[in-house]
Amino acid sequence: MAGNNYEFPYEVDAEAEAAPSLISIEQLQRLVQALDSSDISELELQRETEGVHLVLRKIKAPETHAQSDGTIVMAASSVNRTSASPPEKFAPEETHHKVVAPLVGTFHVWAKPRGGALVAVGDRVKAGQLVGTIESLNVLNEVETTVAGRVIEMHVQDGQPVEYGQALMTIDSAEGAKKA
Repeated sequence: MAGNNYEFPYEVDAEAEAAPSLISIEQLQRLVQALDSSDISELELQRETEGVHLVLRKIKAPETHAQSDGTIVMAASSVNRTSASPPEKFAPEETHHKVVAPLVGTFHVWAKPRGGALVAVGDRVKAGQLVGTIESLNVLNEVETTVAGRVIEMHVQDGQPVEYGQALMTIDSAEGAKKA
């Protein structure tokens, strides 16, 4: 690791030679400090002759605040979950789902030419319901929704060209749970 000013414990001290398969606490602490103070995200130590394989990886730690007396206070978002109760959900379940174009072509709100619109803003839809078509190479390809709910927004107008993965409409699945 030329260019870095980090010292890695390559040499084994006399204590570690007595138990060659063990890494001393001091060596481990130096490895962790070197990892923390560098821009690398993973450090791997292998001693094949002793059968030792150690991998240290950086992960995003919970937010902590050090107080003046040296104690560390964890942020309120980290909760002790040693109880038997299931973990709490921090983020509310996503209820807005986008119906996306499965291919490139021209979007239509109808299933047949000169037919009526399949869905409009405010309509309730069922999972698997036909909500539009995409004309590609003079072939009409059906577009179905994967969730039940209420159409809350149309992103594409009838006759507009669309690309693969482009959002066509947004469906609020929370509205699907409330049957009219």
